[in-house]
Amino acid sequence: MGTYINKGNNAFRDIVSHEYVDKTSLIPLVNATLNSECRYSCVTRCRRFGKSMAAKMLCAYYDKSCDSRELFVGLKAGKDKSFETYLNKYSVLYLDVTSFTARPELRVNIVRHIQDEIIYELKEAFPDVKYKENSDLMDTLASIHEATGEKFFFIIDEWDAICREFPNRQKMKGDPETVSPTILDEYVMLLRRLFKTQDSDEVFAGAYLTGILPIKRYNTESALNNFNEYSMIDPAYLASCYGFTEDEVRELAQQHNASTEDLKQWYDGYHIGREKSIYNPYSVMKALQRGVCRSYWTTTGAYDSVVTYIQMNYDGLKDDIIRMLSGERVDVDTTEFLNDMHIIRSKNDVLTVLIHLGYLAYDGDAQECFIPNKEVADELNNAIKATSWEPLIKTIQNSKGLLNATLSGNGQAVASAIDLTHDEHTSILSYNDENSLACVLTIAYIWAKNEYVIHREYATGKGYADLVMIPRRNVSKPALVVELKFNHSADTAIDQIKRKQYPAKLVEYTGDILLVGINYDKETKQHTCKIERI
Repeated sequence: MGTYINKGNNAFRDIVSHEYVDKTSLIPLVNATLNSECRYSCVTRCRRFGKSMAAKMLCAYYDKSCDSRELFVGLKAGKDKSFETYLNKYSVLYLDVTSFTARPELRVNIVRHIQDEIIYELKEAFPDVKYKENSDLMDTLASIHEATGEKFFFIIDEWDAICREFPNRQKMKGDPETVSPTILDEYVMLLRRLFKTQDSDEVFAGAYLTGILPIKRYNTESALNNFNEYSMIDPAYLASCYGFTEDEVRELAQQHNASTEDLKQWYDGYHIGREKSIYNPYSVMKALQRGVCRSYWTTTGAYDSVVTYIQMNYDGLKDDIIRMLSGERVDVDTTEFLNDMHIIRSKNDVLTVLIHLGYLAYDGDAQECFIPNKEVADELNNAIKATSWEPLIKTIQNSKGLLNATLSGNGQAVASAIDLTHDEHTSILSYNDENSLACVLTIAYIWAKNEYVIHREYATGKGYADLVMIPRRNVSKPALVVELKFNHSADTAIDQIKRKQYPAKLVEYTGDILLVGINYDKETKQHTCKIERI
């Protein structure tokens, strides 16, 4: 059992010996690609979404130095017809790139050190092979294959750690037009040498890369365009293999006597490919272990990067962040991003990298991004406090006062607070109907999202938009039904609420309800508000 070759199955044994959510359905999908033109896969997800666990699972399954059959008894993979065909059939190379980036003494020649350490172990494992002098890693693997017929399955965990740690390119001193090769360039060339040469398909039965970022692009082409990529943006049929599905969380909640509603509010919301509801698995398990829902995943890294990204001065970026914090979705073009955290050229690049980092969710059908859940929304609010966004910080502070004024029935204070929000954010709104008024209201009530589930209700054909705000579990405050009017009166809004049935969102709610009528007068350019309790 080695460090890089044939590590065995102990890591996966530790995983399945505890509370394991069965994700072995990945194995038949990878089996279907072996020794084919699709043998190279790169799966990218945000931190703590099960990438490394899946890599350890594949290592245990393919590694010929051990017998892993017992570990898969009762699991999904064991029931697939391909299970026996490839079980423990290959020599597995396993490289965790962060084990090198975490060693400062190796940083200058990190790519050379990666090769040297793997080559040393390969020569120990295959001592009878005749190796070429000054062989690199690919030469060494090719020599082993030629002498023994051995084919390898190569797993690279956190493949993009070097891409994230090191800048892309450096200009040479005294010559701004010339760039010198960097560690990233050397690393990309190593990957191309391994997986894009004439010997690659002979040496490798398959390769499986995991990371946060998709494979680096130069202009419009991927550096490894023979890899099939499965990302947060385009997961294809691997969507349910990472993260927890709705059914999986429901079963876990039942086992732990936990609230599915709380888990959904805090950790759901990732719309990944065909899976419309994916939960953050790390945070779900932490919440179940500790018995309380709070922010767990956002303490695991990337916070400083998020602060840097969201205060970049690209047109429309701040407005989009405001809209998403208020519960809106915004359009995003993810096709321009070069998959490099150091090359951010536009608002779309910022939004795209935040999707890959897990701070935004992505709806591929609508090509929109949004904040997935309370855990992420809280962290983005914290990030904003660490920036110089004084207007938005002030908006969040004023929003707390607006909610208190609403709950106390102070219609005049509510109208004044909405006037202020409207004046501060007119740049993002065409303020000429009830729908645009609803946009202002969702921004004005940003703070309320901490205690309420807020629904935008659009009634067809009647020209009005409602906000329905239901208190979250264990919040002892009244529900709010907000009727919005443009160029009418607050009284008209209240009357309309009384004439119609309450929205379906309120059917099961049994507490107090505040009726809030808000009108905007186009002539005076002011809001009025009336509040009644029932």
